[in-house]
Amino acid sequence: MLSCISRVHRSTRLNSLTILRNLSKNSPLQFENAENGEKKLSIPQENRFMYQEFLPDPELKFRNQVREKLERSDMIKRRSVIDIPSFFVGSILSVTSADKHDPNKTRKFVGICIQKRYCGLRHEFVLRNVVDNLGIEIAYDMYDPTIHNITVLRLEKRLDDDLLYLRDALPQYSTFPFDMEPEYLLDGAPVPINDIKVKLKPRPWVGRWERKGYKGIDDVDQHITEKMKGQKKKLEEPWEKYDLMKEYRRTIPEEEQEEIFSEVFSELHQLSLSNKKLKKSRVYVKPKKTG
Repeated sequence: MLSCISRVHRSTRLNSLTILRNLSKNSPLQFENAENGEKKLSIPQENRFMYQEFLPDPELKFRNQVREKLERSDMIKRRSVIDIPSFFVGSILSVTSADKHDPNKTRKFVGICIQKRYCGLRHEFVLRNVVDNLGIEIAYDMYDPTIHNITVLRLEKRLDDDLLYLRDALPQYSTFPFDMEPEYLLDGAPVPINDIKVKLKPRPWVGRWERKGYKGIDDVDQHITEKMKGQKKKLEEPWEKYDLMKEYRRTIPEEEQEEIFSEVFSELHQLSLSNKKLKKSRVYVKPKKTG
């Protein structure tokens, strides 16, 4: 049991900021020798950050292996129909979805990803934008069949796992034009980390952001009272990062992660290669003779 906990803790200590790579770069499948002498597929470690929705819920009361396997199969089938790019909280996206009330029957929304949540087919992401001085947030189901296109306009990562505090930040941190052009990374370049610290508006806020230890907020203490500062210190749990049992209960064991990704990785790799070839064919247009 202790060895299992140590392996899980070792896997969760991997710094996601150091292993992020250009997701458009596709390398051939690699194999490694197993203990019995047979070759097995080598699964990249960054998959646990790129395809988090394939991992099940760590809560045992929500676990069902048959349902999880069927969901992974449906997710692969959906990815064969639409190109679902990999992105992180803090990336700027453009989503086109079906809307029967729109004259063109489609609706486009551009915004910054402030949250990614849930597992499997229920996985969803939340986009935020400020339009006409009004903050708008739309939660999209990643595998919703009404989604026509997902485009990453700016691929980057922030200092925090969620950016819900942008609801109480100044509007310029959440304002993006709907005609924004995509920004491309060089092949092989790492995903940039945006270390910007946002300024919050004066209280009242929709959340108690000072209690959650966000790194992307600029001087949160200037907006709170001395009483709130004392409550903040009482609620601090600096020992939490050393609690191996708590880390074990809220994560998926490393062996189970490898088993899940070995099931879906080869198909995901082939889909990424086919999508890359399709994008290249769309970029190049064969000239036609005139006259």
